[in-house]
Amino acid sequence: MTIEVRPATAFADVLTMVGPKRPDATACWCLSYRLSSKENLALRGPERGERVRRLLAEDPPPGVLAYDGDEVVGWAAVHPRADTSFARNRKIPHVGDVDPWSVWCLRVRPGHRGKGISHHLLAGAVEFARGHGARAVEGYPVDNQGQKVDLTMAYVGTRALFERAGFTKAADTQSVINGFPRVLMRLDLA
Repeated sequence: MTIEVRPATAFADVLTMVGPKRPDATACWCLSYRLSSKENLALRGPERGERVRRLLAEDPPPGVLAYDGDEVVGWAAVHPRADTSFARNRKIPHVGDVDPWSVWCLRVRPGHRGKGISHHLLAGAVEFARGHGARAVEGYPVDNQGQKVDLTMAYVGTRALFERAGFTKAADTQSVINGFPRVLMRLDLA
């Protein structure tokens, strides 16, 4: 298995990773942190997919995709924090004087989990951010201390995953997911 991580520009592949099974469903599409709360809540059904299609055409696109050959197997949302709801989030602090990029969603397709793809995704997200001039990258994973995290809430990643990628804990947060506290993990690139 050779995993390649590329910028997310292929709508069909993003649909496979974060889109709904039914086009009229109001699913996440990984928009909740990327858009203002008002815009996110206003978008319904197919409008959400169309908004993602527009984001994919922007430079930079809203994330990266992992491929095993031609098959899409993973997604990571990564973008400048200033362009996300984390810029205004009161539960996740701002640290340092460098405006970071944020990685807030890591998703691996069923049938491909447990093969290290999330490690490739996080490394690819960091390289994508670096290639677009990022001087620091942050993530806000759960500090689950090795305990099992419900798969529907595991999209934020774990502290251990970020530590293995060279990130260090920069701050505690007031955010909790699935009963676990989230921590602010940071990797300085400059």
